[in-house]
Amino acid sequence: MSTAKAQDAFQTTVRNAILIDVGTESVLFEKAADELQAPASLAKLMTMSIVFEEMRQGRLPLDQEVVISTDAWRRGGAPSRTSSMYVAVNSRVRVQDLLRGAIIQSGNDASIALAEAISGTEANFVVLMNKRARDLGLVRSVFRNATGLPDPDQRMTAREVARLAEHIIKTFPEQYAVYAEREFTWNNIRQQNRNPLLGTYNGADGLKTGYIEEAGFNLAGSAVQSNQRLIVVVLGARSLQERTNEARKLLDWGFRSFELRDLFAESETLGDVRVFGGASATVPVTAGKLVRLLLPRGQSDRVSAQIVYQGPVKAPVRQGTEIGKLRVMRGAQLALEVPVYAAADVEVGSLSQRAMQGAWEAASGWLRSGIARP
Repeated sequence: MSTAKAQDAFQTTVRNAILIDVGTESVLFEKAADELQAPASLAKLMTMSIVFEEMRQGRLPLDQEVVISTDAWRRGGAPSRTSSMYVAVNSRVRVQDLLRGAIIQSGNDASIALAEAISGTEANFVVLMNKRARDLGLVRSVFRNATGLPDPDQRMTAREVARLAEHIIKTFPEQYAVYAEREFTWNNIRQQNRNPLLGTYNGADGLKTGYIEEAGFNLAGSAVQSNQRLIVVVLGARSLQERTNEARKLLDWGFRSFELRDLFAESETLGDVRVFGGASATVPVTAGKLVRLLLPRGQSDRVSAQIVYQGPVKAPVRQGTEIGKLRVMRGAQLALEVPVYAAADVEVGSLSQRAMQGAWEAASGWLRSGIARP
């Protein structure tokens, strides 16, 4: 993968990494961020995103008691010798306690119990995990269990881990606060949160670590400084220390090395998209919001912007309809991608207009790419 000059001043020793700014959705750094890797316990981020949604919909109350199955106890509890909350088989445990057991203690028993509470079996829950991944635009992630325990088919990319973390932070702020809790005691066993950034890195408030032999040491973290939130993902570190050091280095570099630049105003027209069968041959598009990008301080990476869409965009077109994407490149790196929307209505055109446009489209094809001014 080509990298922009913005990244040349920073290197990381981990196998895969990405650093994003949540406010602008800018990618500040990436290294092999689209390679599929074993996520280990980072898979629990998807488990918890589903748990949070069930809670929000009122289908999983915090005070609901869940019976701990033999399977949850054996494969995820004390007999498994893996990360565990140490719940007892056949005991009844409240959702709010299982929630903390899964997040703070990374309990595999708690994760399986929550999956069973929602879907009856972990296998049924895995179907829901993969569907939710696609609904969130995580097109490459594949889930095979609710825990992150080894499975040859369970895979995520650093980029999709970051997108999932961003979804949790933005969509479930109340539940996200649990990720910042430093410890949890269950069954008289007090366990510390496994996130090494908590309490040691300024503004850190989440999210998750993971380790299995195949994956190495993984981490998805987030921190806020001066009202700016960054998300960092590192995969494949060779040790606990390397994982912590590289995550901290990435966050430090992101907070100090970039400045904010406005690219497009909230209602600014970005360009025109061709319309098939319309009274007008084109429709203007807008992002519908202020488009901002973080750029390296004192560096002059070339910034370009392009509208990408796939047609035919058939008339009638209604104002506010999503048309395609605005892709902003910083050098050779995709730094930002946001949806674009029709800025006006286009009604169906006359027969002669449609005939002329049809002939043009037949000759030129449907994949479109327009230039927007950066």
